[in-house]
Amino acid sequence: MKVTKESIIGDILDYDRGTAEFFFEIGMHCLGCPASRGESIEEACAVHGTDADELVAKINAYLASK
Repeated sequence: MKVTKESIIGDILDYDRGTAEFFFEIGMHCLGCPASRGESIEEACAVHGTDADELVAKINAYLASK
């Protein structure tokens, strides 16, 4: 899986639950909420005031290391 800023959070979590740690790091602790699962990374980062490109890079590096 290749993650982009447009990737939906629920799809990423379904692909690999280990990615949750990267969302927790940005303060996104509501991963079970249907609204957050339907957001893109870009939308979630805008709400949480974090850099979407940085989060995408971290998740892709994690997935590539497996």
